[in-house]
Amino acid sequence: MGLFGATVLGVGAIVGGGILALAGTAFSVAGPSAMVSFALNGGIALLTAASFARLARRFPESGGTYTYAKNVFSIELAFVVGWVVWFASIVAGVLYALGFAAFFMEGLLRALPQLAETRVGGDTARLAAAAIAIGAYMLALVRRAAGGGTAETIGKVVVFVVVIAGGAWAWGTGSPGELADRLNPFFTEGAGGVVRAMGYTFIALQGFDLIAAVGGEVRDPQRTLPRAMYLSLGIALALYLPMLFLFATVGTPAGAGGVAAVAAANPEGLVAAAVEEYMGVAGYWLVIGAGILSMLSALQANLLGASRVAFAMARDRTLPRRMARMRGSSGTPGTAVLVTGTVVAVIALAVGEVPAAGAASSLIFLISFAMVHVAAVLVEYRSASRRIPFLPIVGGVCCASLAAFQIFAVPFAGSIVMTWIAVGTAFYLTLLAPAARLTDVSAEATHPHLTLLRGRSPLVLAPIANPASAASLVDIAGTLRAPGSGRVLLLTVLSPPDPASGPESRVIDAQAVLGKSMVHSLEHSLIAETLFTIAPDPWTEIARVAEEHRCETVLLGLPNLSDPLVESALERRIAGIGCDVVVARTPSGWCMDDVEKVLVPLGGHRGHSRPRVRLLASLARSRGRAITYLSTMLPSASKEERRRFEREIHRMVRDEATGPYEVVVEPAAHPEDTIIRHARTSDLVVLGMRTEANARRSLRGIPHAVAAGSSKPLILIGSAPPSALVRTGKDLLAPSRRRGSRPKETGEADPQAPAS
Repeated sequence: MGLFGATVLGVGAIVGGGILALAGTAFSVAGPSAMVSFALNGGIALLTAASFARLARRFPESGGTYTYAKNVFSIELAFVVGWVVWFASIVAGVLYALGFAAFFMEGLLRALPQLAETRVGGDTARLAAAAIAIGAYMLALVRRAAGGGTAETIGKVVVFVVVIAGGAWAWGTGSPGELADRLNPFFTEGAGGVVRAMGYTFIALQGFDLIAAVGGEVRDPQRTLPRAMYLSLGIALALYLPMLFLFATVGTPAGAGGVAAVAAANPEGLVAAAVEEYMGVAGYWLVIGAGILSMLSALQANLLGASRVAFAMARDRTLPRRMARMRGSSGTPGTAVLVTGTVVAVIALAVGEVPAAGAASSLIFLISFAMVHVAAVLVEYRSASRRIPFLPIVGGVCCASLAAFQIFAVPFAGSIVMTWIAVGTAFYLTLLAPAARLTDVSAEATHPHLTLLRGRSPLVLAPIANPASAASLVDIAGTLRAPGSGRVLLLTVLSPPDPASGPESRVIDAQAVLGKSMVHSLEHSLIAETLFTIAPDPWTEIARVAEEHRCETVLLGLPNLSDPLVESALERRIAGIGCDVVVARTPSGWCMDDVEKVLVPLGGHRGHSRPRVRLLASLARSRGRAITYLSTMLPSASKEERRRFEREIHRMVRDEATGPYEVVVEPAAHPEDTIIRHARTSDLVVLGMRTEANARRSLRGIPHAVAAGSSKPLILIGSAPPSALVRTGKDLLAPSRRRGSRPKETGEADPQAPAS
């Protein structure tokens, strides 16, 4: 879509349905000052559009509010935002589908009153008309991206222009003084009435956000999206404010007690009655036509926007992955459209009347818009400028205040929102969370700017004691680090001074380790932090530093495991580290750039998925690698057991893989022999540690056998214990980043050191 198509989408979503359905309600609670309510809502909407425009320039993708939340907040909070925005658009679609049915049946029965005797105008007929409209637009959106709606939008704008022109003619031919008297008293309920009308009618200006929701389908989105949002809002306000003025003056009969009294008697029919007052029967039919066109175009726009939100969520596994499927012939997310349209139809048929659901929709949009303002503030503050923008703060306060009003004014709306969030949270935690979190880990590793936008600074701790291992460990640490926001801390642990020998030799050794580490870090364009500490037990010190600095990963060198005592000691010491652990064995002169083929043996469980996904996605940042996932099963397994196991492995790999991959499942009585055989043609083996019954990470079994039987570069990974209180998301507040407590120098304690 270009600027015209995007603007038409916004105008179709905003103009018509809201004012036709809610103008009577606004006048009944605020009198003529309802015009002020709409104008103030327009100001808040423009502030919100400014935040949307700021974020749309930064993230020109489909998904709108959900996409912004995903980039700025955690994946859990992004799910909540996406879940409620999807629901809000669904409920808005229900409103407009039922609104179309109401206008259509009203016009039909007035034109053919004899049909009333056959019960054509009953609830069943209205619901059938709503279902037909939903189905028609659902199929249209599956077939093509724009999905229609342009003719309806242009048609209703023309009708509203004619209504305004007719009202202006009536004003010009009437008595200005008499007409102006109909605006007195202007504030019938004072400032409180204005605020109440704002709360009820804010949804009348919702719809510009749907333009951001389809950002991935817009040409030149950085320029087109902001301009389309401002244009659609400007057109809506240019139509709304004159119409409200005319309804309150020439549309109100003389002696009727003012527009507030007329609206209180018939809020739903106020607009049609007002236009019929100054344009006659022709005006009535214009309103009916405008109502039908408005509801249809708004229904189409909300179905389109809601389906794109669902599609973006499914890509991140915060909704089932099937909803991320694209229809090849049209390039549209057909499954997301069908699911969204079906949910709209089911709710429309089940509810029938949705005044409370309309208030809930308005509340949800206000909450989500407040989150957009917060995201705009955080993006600006976390950028290089470190500036706090003023307008998003004002807009966020306004949206949050109106949302609070809605909660107290319409308690049932608040209960609907809380119920939907509770259902979504349970759905996410029980079915979606594991895959969504892995997708998020992969996204952060592949696109490191996400960690910066989320205010995170994950730390990789690399203890180095042996200068010979410095090069490869620094290389791997640089791969694991998130460029731009991640940090690497090189640690050297010195033994306490021995009175029998001077400390000079230890200092000289530490200087050699430090110098070698820093040279290699600079060769890899890695600005590492350094730290020297003194402790009698290097492993206890490593665990202490990892906890104090809230490390995300501890990177260690793999010692010689031929001595069982060394292996047992290493396992005990790893158990004291409360974060992810990566243990590497690499030959001299090896570096990550030499890796073309990676072998990833899988055991069928997801215990080490998080660090494995982070490592493989980090490898994919620079260039593509050939990834082979290898799994084995007993030769005695039946065909059904084999099929079930293969399905689980493929499902597991789909959740973890970042780029192209190959899955190999082989029968094997001795899995370690199969892994060693495949390792001969690989440049790197990435293998999970064994997890004992007490969640302790172990090198025994297959990891030990592969390390002993293969000379290929090997990386062993182990997830943080479930009981560990790892706060990697808050490491910006770690002591190492506080003023005056930054580490001054660095070194690394090699796991070989405790063994020797």
